[in-house]
Amino acid sequence: MIRIGTGWDIHKLVKDRPLVLGGIEIESDKGCLGHSDGDALIHAVIDSLLGAAGMEDIGTLFPDTDPNYEGISSVVLLQDVVDMIHSKGYSIVNVDTTVILQSPKLGPYKDNIRQFMSVTLDIGFEDFTVKAKTAEHMLGELGAGDAVVCQSSCLLSKE
Repeated sequence: MIRIGTGWDIHKLVKDRPLVLGGIEIESDKGCLGHSDGDALIHAVIDSLLGAAGMEDIGTLFPDTDPNYEGISSVVLLQDVVDMIHSKGYSIVNVDTTVILQSPKLGPYKDNIRQFMSVTLDIGFEDFTVKAKTAEHMLGELGAGDAVVCQSSCLLSKE
C-alpha cells in the first residue's frame, strides 16, 4: 500500500530571530516568527507525513497553546512524527519540498538541508528534494521578503 501526503506552512519573517529551514540555520537578518523555532520547511514536511499516515495535523498534535512546545526545535517534533508513522508500519519513500523565499537565496544551503533531512528521515539523499523559488517581488509580504512559504509532498509505503 502507498499513501501520498501534502503539507504547507507560512511564517512571517522578523528581526532578531534565526532563520532555520530544514534544520539548517540560514544566514539572514530575519527569521521565522513562531511558537517553536518556526522552521516552516520542517512544519510542512511534518504535515505531509501526518496526512499520508492518516493522522491529525501538526497544530493538533503540537498546539501553539502548549507551553511545552515554546521555542522547541522543530527537529524534535519531526523525530517524534517519524517514530509515530514508523509505529504504524509506514516507511518514507520520498519527500519533495518547495521553499518560496524572496531572500536570502537558498542555493548555497540546499545540499546541507537535503543531507540533514535525509538523515533525520532515514531516507537516501536523492529521496529528499528542495526546490527554492522567489515570489518575484509580488504577493505582498512574501514578495517583500517578510514571509516564507514552504510546501511538501511525500510518499509512504506499508507492507
